[in-house]
Amino acid sequence: MKNNLLQRITIQSNICHGKPCIRGLRYPVEFILELLSSGMTIEDILSDYDDLEREDILAALAFATRLTQVKSISQLV
Repeated sequence: MKNNLLQRITIQSNICHGKPCIRGLRYPVEFILELLSSGMTIEDILSDYDDLEREDILAALAFATRLTQVKSISQLV
């Protein structure tokens, strides 16, 4: 299931300067994570942003989890 979620994360050089985004939309993963860390619930985000789906929020969390599983930061570059 996590791999299906990660397919929702796209990286395109012409959208948000190549930052990982949700389904090619202009919602960077970092923006979703900032909303969650500010205390918004998934339901809050979905009510504020009509074009997002619950799986998009879960995909952002899965992507962040994947990033924290690297052995060293140099692997991200």
